[in-house]
Amino acid sequence: MKDNELIDLYIETQSQYYFGLLYNKYINKIYGKCLSLLKNETAAQDATQDIFLKIFLNLTKFNRKSQFSTWVYSITYNYCIDTIRRKKKENTILTDEDAGKEDVVEEVSDTMIVEMEYERLKTILELLPEDDKMVLLMKYREGLSIKEISTIFKKSESAIKMKLKRAKHKAREKYKSQYPNE
Repeated sequence: MKDNELIDLYIETQSQYYFGLLYNKYINKIYGKCLSLLKNETAAQDATQDIFLKIFLNLTKFNRKSQFSTWVYSITYNYCIDTIRRKKKENTILTDEDAGKEDVVEEVSDTMIVEMEYERLKTILELLPEDDKMVLLMKYREGLSIKEISTIFKKSESAIKMKLKRAKHKAREKYKSQYPNE
């Protein structure tokens, strides 16, 4: 069954069976995303359970403007980022006001990011601020569209395009400084 069918059946019947099907479909994806963001198994397990509780409590509010998987990803991402922020006590997400400012960051091609050797790319990503790392991973590893990323970040598409452009620029600069002879 498709996600929307399962949601409709769950809302209609309140049968845990249908929610269980959604749970089984998304448990590994959510746990994997939590683990990659939080980098701690216990924290990822706790976050996964909290996220499913949020999904369960808010399932009737799912408005279907996006795919269910995007909605789940958004909840997961936002929960993990909030957890990281609480730990770091800093807020570095680009605001929509920044998107309108003139930017002198030159364009970096997608192929530069895609062609980086995997181990080197991992090293570079760890050197980037968390939000830059996440926008790059969403775009290039998860294959999310600008629209889906803007939904997750709750920012305009133009702000996400600028965020992506700046993140690619930072990645290239980090790469150059880490591997100057390349």
